[in-house]
Amino acid sequence: MISPERSPSQSPRSTAAAAGAPFLSISVTDPVKMGTGVQAYISYRVITKTNLPEFEGPEKIVIRRYSDFEWLHDRLAERYKGIFIPPLPEKNAVEKFRFSKEFIELRRQALDLFVNRIASHPELKQSEVLRVFLQADEEKMDRARSYETGIFKRPADFLQMFKDVQSKVSDVVLGKEKPVEESTPEYEKLKNYIFELENHLAEAQKQAYRLVKRHRELGQSLAEFGKAIKLLGACEGDMMEKVFSEVGSKSEMLSIKLQREADNLLFNFEEPLKDYVRAVQSIKATMMDRANAFRQHFDLDQERKYKELNLEKLKFMNPEKYAEAESEFRELKADSEEATKKFEHIVRLMNEELARFQEQKTADIGLAFHEFAKGQAKLAKDIADAWRSILPKLEACSTS
Repeated sequence: MISPERSPSQSPRSTAAAAGAPFLSISVTDPVKMGTGVQAYISYRVITKTNLPEFEGPEKIVIRRYSDFEWLHDRLAERYKGIFIPPLPEKNAVEKFRFSKEFIELRRQALDLFVNRIASHPELKQSEVLRVFLQADEEKMDRARSYETGIFKRPADFLQMFKDVQSKVSDVVLGKEKPVEESTPEYEKLKNYIFELENHLAEAQKQAYRLVKRHRELGQSLAEFGKAIKLLGACEGDMMEKVFSEVGSKSEMLSIKLQREADNLLFNFEEPLKDYVRAVQSIKATMMDRANAFRQHFDLDQERKYKELNLEKLKFMNPEKYAEAESEFRELKADSEEATKKFEHIVRLMNEELARFQEQKTADIGLAFHEFAKGQAKLAKDIADAWRSILPKLEACSTS
C-alpha cells in the first residue's frame, strides 16, 4: 500500500526499540529537484534507523536518486533468484508531469514502500547491497553503480555471456525449435493464476483511474457552477440573491470535498492496485528465472545420461580414452547436480514467496477497498447533508 499511514516505515519502531528487539526502519523523505533541463532529476533523503550490529550506527542519512534505487533492485534480482523482488515505480513519465507535485509525492511514497519491503524481508534485509545503499556516501554509491552497471563488466559476467552464446549456438546446430518448459499440473495452475491476476488487477486499476478522473471533473464542474449561480443570484437581487449565494457556496464547498476524495482515491485506492500490478510483474520475472533454471537442469541432465551411456561403451571399446572421458563425465555430473539443486532451491523459495505474497495481498487489497468504501460513504453523506440543509430555503423561495 502506498499511502503514508500504511507504509512500513511508519511502523511502531519505538515499541520495538524500547523492548530491545531488532529493528530496521527506513524513511524516504524530502524530494528535491536537482539540475535543469534534460539533466534535471529528483533527489531524496533516505533516513535509516536501526539497532542491528551489522550497520555502522543507530542512524544514517544519505542522498539518493531514482537510479540508485534502480541499482538496488537490479543487484537484488541478480543475486536472489526465486525471491520476488519488490517492484519499483515506473521510470518514465510524461515530461510535463515529471516534476509535478503529485507525481513526485507518488514516486516518493512508492520508493519508501519499495525499500521498506526489502528491509522487512527475511532474506533481502541481510543483503550487503542493501547496506551499501543505505550507508554509502554519494561518491561510493556512484562507484558501485558504475562498476556493476557500466560497460566493463566483471570477468564472471563475460564467462556467463560466453556460455549463453555457446548454448544458443548449440540450440541452432541441434535444431531445437523451442526450449523445454517445466510442465506440471501445479505449476500450470500457478501460471494461469498469475496471468489472470495481472489482467484483473490491471482492469481494476484502470477503472480506479477513471473514478479519480470523474471525481476531479465533477469537483471542477461544481466549482464553476457555484460561481455561475452566485452571479445569477446577484443579478436577481433580494431573496433570490441570498438563496442562490448559499447554493453557490455549497457547490464550492462540495467541489473541495470532491477534490480531496479524488486525492484519497488516487493515493489509497488506485495506487495500491497499480502497485500490485507491478508486484505481479516481479513474480513473472521470478518465473522466468525458474524457467531458465529448469532448462539448464534439464539440458545438463539429458547430456549426463547420454554421456553415461557412451562412457560404458567406451570402457570396453576404447580403454585408452576411457580415463579422460570419465574425468569429463564427473565434471558434467557435478554441473548437472548443481543445476538441479539451483532449480529446486528456486522452486522452494517461490513456494515460500507465494504464501507471503498471498497473505500480504489479501491484507493490502482488503484495506484499499475498505478505504475506498469509507471515503465514498463519507462523501455521499457530505453531499446529501449539504443539499438537504438548503432545501427549506429553496422551497420557500419557490412558493413565495
